[in-house]
Order: sequence, then C-alpha cells, then structure tokens
Amino acid sequence: MAQEKLYLYPIWIRLWHFLNAILCLILIITGVSMQFSAPSIALVNFDTSVAIHNIAGIVLTINYLIFFIGNLFTFNGAQYQIVYRGLYKRLITQAMYYTFGIFKGESPPFPISRENKFNPLQRFSYVFVMYLFVPIVFISGWALLYPQTIPTTILGTSGLHLTDLFHIISGFIISFFMIVHIYFCTIGKHPGSNFKSIINGYHEAH
Repeated sequence: MAQEKLYLYPIWIRLWHFLNAILCLILIITGVSMQFSAPSIALVNFDTSVAIHNIAGIVLTINYLIFFIGNLFTFNGAQYQIVYRGLYKRLITQAMYYTFGIFKGESPPFPISRENKFNPLQRFSYVFVMYLFVPIVFISGWALLYPQTIPTTILGTSGLHLTDLFHIISGFIISFFMIVHIYFCTIGKHPGSNFKSIINGYHEAH
C-alpha cells in the first residue's frame, strides 16, 4: 500500500526558502571575494562585490523578517520550539542514527510528521542558526553598512574590527551550516526526495 505523502511546506515557506538560498549563495561568493581575493584575481570585482553584497544583505534581511513574522502567526513557528527535557538523549539518539544507523538501513528514530517535520538535531541546529547567528550577521552587517553607529572602542579593542569579526565568524558558521544542510537533504527516501519536497511541498516518507 502506498504511503501517504505529507504536505509540510506551504507555498510561502517554499518561496522564502528559494530566495533565502539564492541570496545566501550571493552573499557567500561576494563575501569570500571581498575577504580573501587579491584585486588581480578577485572572484568578483571588489567594488561590485561590495555593492552586490550590500543589496543582497538588505533583501535577505527583509526575507528573514517575513520568515520571523510568519513563524509568529502560523503553525510553522511551533517547529522551532525546543523541548529541553530529555533533549540531550534525543540529540544523541539522532546523532547515533546519522553516524551508524542510517548505514545499517535502520528506520529513523524520529519519523517526520505534520507535528514534527524536524528531528531533534535538525530543530536544535535550525534554532541555533536562524535565531542566533542569522540575527548576529544581520546586526553586524547593518552596523558595518553604517559604521558611524559603531562605538569607537568595545572592551578596549576597535569596535569596527570587533563588529567585522562577529560578522565574518557568523557568516562562516552559516556557510558551514548550508553545506551540511545540503548534504543531509540527500538523506531521504531517495537522494532527490527532499529537494523535490521543497518544490512541491510534499514529503515522501522512508
């Protein structure tokens, strides 16, 4: 008997996700170009990188506010609420599945449902990134866009350099998260199942 497909991703989530992915890639490419490329071998011309980076950052901020407000007023926000009791055990159980169980053909310890579309490890990492590091990268990014708002010194060090450091570190953490996220998207009923889900909104159970 065919398994029921779960409709987990409404159209606003899918559109937000597509725009978020595109803008993050633009920010990563332009950010790396500004940070590491010599003028003669830059991935993108420095002035062009700065302009594109700033515009993409502004649009991504608006996109994030849509996500944040959407989570306040729709059921999707419940997916980002962490139950701390027993959290450590659930995280270890899921980590063991990713490390060993999945290669043995074991069933997921926390099957996806309408009420829980994220397993404990996903939920924890998504909250950690979306509600901590994304706001940090936005706040620091807007501060760097208007450097006159940054205190000259913070804890005895340059406020500008410290803000830039927070921005870069947060950006690298988000970039690493994206790489891991893309990898785990291949872990579904089929390697392309989760990518198909974010297009049509339906999740295919294992």
